[in-house]
Amino acid sequence: MKKQLLVLSMLLFTVISFAQEQKKLPSVSLNTVDGEQVNTGNLGIKGPIIITFWASWCPTCKREMGTLNELYADWQEETGVTIVAVSVDDEKTKNNVPTLVNANGWEFLVLMDSNSDFKRAMGVSNTPHTFLINESGEIVYTRNNYSPGDEDLLYEALLKLKK
Repeated sequence: MKKQLLVLSMLLFTVISFAQEQKKLPSVSLNTVDGEQVNTGNLGIKGPIIITFWASWCPTCKREMGTLNELYADWQEETGVTIVAVSVDDEKTKNNVPTLVNANGWEFLVLMDSNSDFKRAMGVSNTPHTFLINESGEIVYTRNNYSPGDEDLLYEALLKLKK
């Protein structure tokens, strides 16, 4: 029990420290599932951005991705948001990503972070982990893990950016 509390405390400290210290999106070079190279610090996207870290082997991640995909068109029309899904699949599983993306018809930008460079830069310890970035590139909302209904909290945070 003490060990679990220590691990939880360390995780919470990491998240809080990151939230206090890291307000801007770090600049890391990643590839799309099509092999095009992009820089996370300059995605060329206008409007708010939802960045979600996920993995093909993570059932919770796939549930969140499915939910976000269902809501994406409406959210995009109403708020101008762009969703960027960052796969943290490693060399063993990264080939599953394009198949999964295509099979599910996910319409958002999917980036590959096979070396976990962006994951480390963002202070992500496990998946799914979701961030909301405002138009100035500042992190304004973060959530670790996913439960049905969490998308409502994300949507509320997204709506606050419109004010």
